Amino acid sequence: MKRILITGAAGFLGSHLCDRFIKEGYHVIGMDNLITGDLKNIEHLFKLEHFEFYHHDVSKFVHVPGELDYILHFASPASPIDYLKIPIQTLKVGSLGTHNLLGLARVKKARILIASTSEVYGDPLIHPQTEDYFGNVNTIGPRGVYDEAKRFQESITMAYHRFHGLETRIVRIFNTYGPRMRLNDGRVIPAFIGQALRGEDLTIFGDGMQTRSFCYVDDQVEGIYRLLLSDYAYPVNIGNPDEITIKDFAEEIIKLTGTNQKIVYHPLPENDPLQRQPDTTVAKKILGWEAKVSRAEGMKLTYEYFKALPKDELLREAHKDFKDFIK
Repeated sequence: MKRILITGAAGFLGSHLCDRFIKEGYHVIGMDNLITGDLKNIEHLFKLEHFEFYHHDVSKFVHVPGELDYILHFASPASPIDYLKIPIQTLKVGSLGTHNLLGLARVKKARILIASTSEVYGDPLIHPQTEDYFGNVNTIGPRGVYDEAKRFQESITMAYHRFHGLETRIVRIFNTYGPRMRLNDGRVIPAFIGQALRGEDLTIFGDGMQTRSFCYVDDQVEGIYRLLLSDYAYPVNIGNPDEITIKDFAEEIIKLTGTNQKIVYHPLPENDPLQRQPDTTVAKKILGWEAKVSRAEGMKLTYEYFKALPKDELLREAHKDFKDFIK
């Protein structure tokens, strides 16, 4: 039985990856320090013989007993609210954490896939974004802590690949959504749905003409699975190229939820990207992958998940107090 370590296992995407690799017959070792993750995302796996969990911060030395075939490094804050509150931790998990896991992969002779992001492109000057675009990132802006952590992560991963011959894979994840997202994590889908369910006006930052492209989590997981098992070492965009303006998307949410909220406008945060659309040519060619789930279908499933949340979770203003993690 193949053994795989998944960091960030209690997070949105990490928990879905745990489910997928359990389903594929792997022994899954989940690791998370729970700074933004939540055990409820993986509690259904604890009773399984072939799942184990380590409560650990990968920014510190990582030890996993026994053989390892694969490592998926998905530990990182991923929402603007989180990484603006915990900027040092965001930088550390992308740098020290990645270094620790690359070292572990080398010792275990394991293949490692690291989760990069479309944010490496910054506020892009080309559209759609292709993997050979170097990006337009403000290194000292407030968002730079996330963008640069991921850019460094890619650089050190390729250095280990070239210098040590380590088997590495890099996925550049574009906006992904689905069940287990946090309602108050600052990203547009849970923000809009949460506001609609609470009867609040929908908040748009900027004029609403900025664009996003939303990929349903099952499609994202399939792309990551195929990339891990491929022979391709360079970055690959995984996302749904179906682009929409935020204003049009807000109107879709109002229609989906059957609510009658107004749309209100606030200033655009500094360095917030105005366009985001993946060019997925490489994924189609190398992996035979493309997004299958339409936004209408995926949003219906996501709305049903949020609608079923307990009322106290729906009304909770802040996800978590980070004071215990800030030294």
